[in-house]
Amino acid sequence: MTARLDLLAHGASPATRAGRFPDDEALEASAVAALEGLRGRLRPYGCVLTSPSRAAQETAAALGLEAGVETALQDCDYGRWRGLEVADVVGREPDGFAAWLSDPAAAPHGGESLAALIERAGVWLARSLTREGATLAITHAAVVRAAMVSALGAGSPAFWRIDVAPLWVVRLSGRDGRWNLVALGPLGAQP
Repeated sequence: MTARLDLLAHGASPATRAGRFPDDEALEASAVAALEGLRGRLRPYGCVLTSPSRAAQETAAALGLEAGVETALQDCDYGRWRGLEVADVVGREPDGFAAWLSDPAAAPHGGESLAALIERAGVWLARSLTREGATLAITHAAVVRAAMVSALGAGSPAFWRIDVAPLWVVRLSGRDGRWNLVALGPLGAQP
């Protein structure tokens, strides 16, 4: 059996446009319109899951999809940095921010480290190998990146070398206990 999994980064929110650490907020109107234009054009999925976040759930709704909530898909916990602009964090906590960028085990914000996020994504991916049919998981760019690192066995430093924009999808296929990368690109452009 081959498992098929598409990981979709939710549509743009005010935080993604402003360069802020995400908080639980709504999608921008332009993201909703773009998603509504893709209704009925995606491949069929046997299972659709979302992060508990508002942006992920609004992404599914705008696509016209019924989705179950999967807590393992929640965004990284950025602790006290949640909602702050990156430039403000750099100004207030330059050493902490530098540690966060250079040490995957660091969590100077008091939240979740990138190493913990990658581990969480890996555990969820391992469970997902047993799911039959195609699955769409609507989540956050950081979770998509963490899942790619885990799926490819790339090591946590690779997290910073993967760019995932809003409404980009990573397509994975899995069998024999491992995942393979099939495609990465904007939603609607996938084969």
